[in-house]
Amino acid sequence: MSEAQAPAPYPDARSAEPVHTFVQIWAESLSQVLGQIAGSELACAGQREPPSDLSPPGENDLWALVTLSGGLRGDMRFRLTPPSVLGLAQTFMSEPPDPETAPTPDHREAVIELLRQIAGVVSSSAKARWGEVQLRIEVAAAAPSWPPAETFWLQTSPEKLAGAVLEIGLSAALVAELRSAASEASPSAAQGGGSSSTLPPAESGQNMGALNLLMDVQLALSMRFGSRRLLLSEVLDLSPGSVVELDRRVQEPVDLLLDGRLVARGEVVVIDGNYGLRVIDVFPGAQLLPARNS
Repeated sequence: MSEAQAPAPYPDARSAEPVHTFVQIWAESLSQVLGQIAGSELACAGQREPPSDLSPPGENDLWALVTLSGGLRGDMRFRLTPPSVLGLAQTFMSEPPDPETAPTPDHREAVIELLRQIAGVVSSSAKARWGEVQLRIEVAAAAPSWPPAETFWLQTSPEKLAGAVLEIGLSAALVAELRSAASEASPSAAQGGGSSSTLPPAESGQNMGALNLLMDVQLALSMRFGSRRLLLSEVLDLSPGSVVELDRRVQEPVDLLLDGRLVARGEVVVIDGNYGLRVIDVFPGAQLLPARNS
């Protein structure tokens, strides 16, 4: 890769756009962990645009899902092409570089473990800004069904790991959480020594009255047990008796969707012969309306 194609980093965004700050933390954490493993500095930068030579999604790509809880809630997803998997895994496993080798299952597992170590550094770095943040990383059979609200790319320097690239997608819930937390922490939010989020009694009463008009509106909820990407030829081959394996294990919580947006996760229960959901985790935006008095 020529110097003109070198990664263009995000601006120094420690006090700027919160998504950029989040990107920078991941880039710095990736650089730190890889540097410790390799015993030498390995620079990494976040990019707004994908590298020109990055291949489109393929069936041999590695997908990993990240679920955030605690100070930040939402989902992320990683995509790594086989060359990036190989370069990162060989560094992590202290193997001699061999770009002609095809990645093995051990290489893929090594990259997942690497991502978990990076996530641990991200969690520590994010604590000062967002408090305790837990990140759970799992392998996915394919890309998640939800479209990312923000996508960016982390790339190592071309001289190291052949310029390994990690494509990262942020869910809409996570992007909203990042921006909401930044808005609440902004000094401009304070007026007269108090928080502007606290409404005067009259205005608060007017808003409550407006909300009460909407309390009896019915909303469509659905449960998502998992997803799977199929080739068109595989879809055409479906017939009665066909089994489609999803990307979620039976012991994992299922998603509760409101108009396609993830609002909660929980455990499946049976109530009088009907399916139900015992909620175990509620996501940002799901508790915007106050509870009704019984």
